[in-house]
Amino acid sequence: MKPYPPLGILYISAYLKKSGFENKIFDSTFSTFDELIKHVTIEKPDILALYTNLMTKRNVLRVIKAIKHREDLKDIRIILGGPELRHNAENFLRFGADILVIGEGEQTMLELVEQYSRNDDSIKALSKIDGIAYLNEKGELKLNPERKFIKNPDELPIPNREGIDLTLYLKAWKERHGYNAISVSTMRGCPYTCKWCSRAVYGQSYRRRSPAHVVNEIKQLQNRYEFETIWFVDDVFNISHKWLTEFRDELIRQGVNIRYECITRADRMNTEVIQYLKESGCYRVWIGAESGSQKILDAMNRRVKAEEVREMIRESKRQGLETGTFIMLGYPGETEEDIEETINHLSESSPDYYTITVAYPIKGTDLYLEVEQQQLHQISFEKQNDRDRDFKRTYPRKYYDFAVRRIFNELEYRKLSSVNGKKFFRVIVHRIKSVLAKSAMIYYRIVS
Repeated sequence: MKPYPPLGILYISAYLKKSGFENKIFDSTFSTFDELIKHVTIEKPDILALYTNLMTKRNVLRVIKAIKHREDLKDIRIILGGPELRHNAENFLRFGADILVIGEGEQTMLELVEQYSRNDDSIKALSKIDGIAYLNEKGELKLNPERKFIKNPDELPIPNREGIDLTLYLKAWKERHGYNAISVSTMRGCPYTCKWCSRAVYGQSYRRRSPAHVVNEIKQLQNRYEFETIWFVDDVFNISHKWLTEFRDELIRQGVNIRYECITRADRMNTEVIQYLKESGCYRVWIGAESGSQKILDAMNRRVKAEEVREMIRESKRQGLETGTFIMLGYPGETEEDIEETINHLSESSPDYYTITVAYPIKGTDLYLEVEQQQLHQISFEKQNDRDRDFKRTYPRKYYDFAVRRIFNELEYRKLSSVNGKKFFRVIVHRIKSVLAKSAMIYYRIVS
């Protein structure tokens, strides 16, 4: 229960309102499927726009089916947006979606709404709108030209958070974690080329809001809501050192104090940058790693050194920041030796937090293209998503479930063993679990 509101939808809602088109947001985070269908039945909107990513896909399909099978609702135009569409366009359209917005959504959605407001949703009219996909008169997939990115994100209005009950999010955080958080976006896109990362919406771009524009949004939020921390959702928050220093200076100039966490890369960090982060209010920094093995980092095209990641985690901690990092197991070519390097990597750097994911190929990524011919089975479009894709790895899939357990328990064992006044029983338990997990890994490695 660390929920954040759907910023993408809130941006589009604000953009439509700014252009004179009123709209309503149904926020399903704290609602139910039945309540959504009941709401649509009462409102009977001309357009129902749904955000579609890897995690929401199955529920989106469920909504489409429910609406298109109702005689009183079937004329509602269903428009989908989000990263899941670009490489699955025909599947979504044949399932019942009317139009797909491919890429950035604000300008495209506005043109669609303007077209519908003129009672013209003909194929000829749709053919003039960049950035959409639909079925033509012959039932064939039609992909219009790509829409150009919004060059200056300052042109976008502040997300329409008033369109939802944001206090529900803040309350959920407060009740379960003792503090609450709010999310803010300062940039769009990422210029890096990690092979497992999808760039289906913002592409390989980098566009940044001005520091003053971001600080003004934060001031509005502070005037309206009570929250303790901010989560900057950007892929690499301090990619520009110049922007970071200007952001710090703007906060000071306007007398705004914040406490925030963000994601970055080790190659965009140094002692001076860490100080800039602290001075602007950062208390926790997540430094991407994915592996402690340089061989695997190079295979991912991460363009970073494992030792550099370790040093920046340690340096951030020395300067008083909390640290987090991300680990990915099961990448093509990874061996047991690489996993042991990752354990040592985490043990040496000792981040305060870490997450572990078993690699899965998202359609359209370089990783997907590399393993496309090695997939072990076809997934069901309606019932599964990219997380369910599996491919021929170095070891069987079950091996990595135990590798996750091995990493967790081995790190806990090492950490507790080095602490004065250690609890002997907990040390022994984690050691036993680590050994058992490694034994299971060996078993699945042998039988593979």
